Amino acid sequence: MSTFARRERLLLADLLEAVGPEAPTLCEGWRTRDLAAHVVVRERRPDAAGGLLIKQLASRLDKAMEEFAAKPYEELLQLIRTGPPRFSPFQLKQIDEASNTVEFYVHTEDVRRARPGWTPRELDPVFQDALWSRLERIARLMGRGAPTGLVLRRPDGRTVVANRGTPVVTATGEASELLLFLHGRQDAARVELAGDEDAIEKLHAGKQLGF
Repeated sequence: MSTFARRERLLLADLLEAVGPEAPTLCEGWRTRDLAAHVVVRERRPDAAGGLLIKQLASRLDKAMEEFAAKPYEELLQLIRTGPPRFSPFQLKQIDEASNTVEFYVHTEDVRRARPGWTPRELDPVFQDALWSRLERIARLMGRGAPTGLVLRRPDGRTVVANRGTPVVTATGEASELLLFLHGRQDAARVELAGDEDAIEKLHAGKQLGF
């Protein structure tokens, strides 16, 4: 597995172990046990994980989630640390890097930022650039449901359009924070919003961003 994806995987597993199976997360309705089960199902049950996007598979996903959430918590953490099974596409470095770096970063923050007194992680510039590269590729897909036009901007001025439309809201922040914002963690992401006040309120309060 690739460097960033592997690092974020282990950070998530260690954090899940430290807080225990019943800690809160930013994922509505999920405790840490549920989040751990989600990670494992996504990698080990592709037949069920499709339910994240395909309504017809939702019941299969729900059943798989129930089955894995019922397993001993320590077993779930070991499966996360071990990674996908041998013949999984996630074993390919390019796919692992492209799919899992953001996945594990966001879910680590889902646990961290659900706890009182959290502060943003200090991320090195190389990792921030790697996150920005992924953000550029997924911005249109993730932002397509935004109720306003949406531009994402880094402090150095680099921008990407997540949704074309009017009025336009510009979200400014580090790549890591913009990713969280784009994944629907508006209340926890450290970004500054500029634009029409009504549009900002609608965007910040809405649930249209992310999957």
